[in-house]
Amino acid sequence: MQTISEHVELPLPGADTSGDELFRMGLLYSTGQGGAPLDYVSAHMLFNLAAMRGSLEAKIYRKELSLEMASTDVADAQRAAREWLAHG
Repeated sequence: MQTISEHVELPLPGADTSGDELFRMGLLYSTGQGGAPLDYVSAHMLFNLAAMRGSLEAKIYRKELSLEMASTDVADAQRAAREWLAHG
């Protein structure tokens, strides 16, 4: 099963997931709500993907979240986003 990151065991969003939906998913992971675990790496990855799909809010949240993260975690999130794009 593919997962968002090694931190999370929930399935990845589909390749046709909209920027708005990716943003909403990122919010869940950034707050640990809606059944999603609190996982900044996954949240950053989702905000990054949402930003690529046109979500302006995601760009703001991604930047704010990155200030709370270690640089290695940001790199992990960026790598996960690239892998998702490659397989999606």
